[in-house]
Amino acid sequence: MELSVFEVVGPIMIGSSSSHTAGAAKLARIAGIIAGEPYDRVSFGLHGSFAKTYRGHGTDRALVFGALGYYEDDERLPNAFEMAKQAGLSYNFYETELEGAHENTAVLSFFQQDRLICRVIGSSIGGAQIIITQIDDFPTYFTAQSPALILSYQDRPGAISKLTGVLAEYGINIAVMKVSRLKKGGTALCTIETDEAIPEQAAEQLRTIPKVFQVRAINLFREEESPCTEPQKSC
Repeated sequence: MELSVFEVVGPIMIGSSSSHTAGAAKLARIAGIIAGEPYDRVSFGLHGSFAKTYRGHGTDRALVFGALGYYEDDERLPNAFEMAKQAGLSYNFYETELEGAHENTAVLSFFQQDRLICRVIGSSIGGAQIIITQIDDFPTYFTAQSPALILSYQDRPGAISKLTGVLAEYGINIAVMKVSRLKKGGTALCTIETDEAIPEQAAEQLRTIPKVFQVRAINLFREEESPCTEPQKSC
């Protein structure tokens, strides 16, 4: 059996636990990108092991650090609270119980002037790896290990073919696709993981399709900034 270097030694990260620090920071960073617009407050609901040990293992600082848009291998992670104060980002933590959820699961709610922008549920599963399992009211599943598109649109015949047709025009291959809806003909959520990065032109073209409500591209590049009110320029 062949193993990659990552599988043997794991990623570079800060903290004593990959699940409670590096994974938590990555989860919050990706969730902040999913939020898709500026936010000035984040509420963190902590389930299972996260709820029991978040202060002692530094999960609280890691989540705030990720919400600021910083990467999990940044040595400034222990200074997250001070950096959040400088950036004007407020936050709170509460304990919650989620049926059937992974022990290291968090509910991240993003607000701008007390208006809820987005709610994301995700888990840190070890080795600084994460899964996103819910966006707002929609169940989903993606790992943030490859570029992804998150699209909300009106559920109707032919909608998926129009979305995937745009990706085909740009030579973007679909690796994984997950579609969920709350009711027939209502709003649907489509999460697409791709083999290639998603150019802004493709995202803009997707936004021009009738009845497409929101398009969020996650390319996972270092230059990508969090939509936090005052994003840190060096992240």
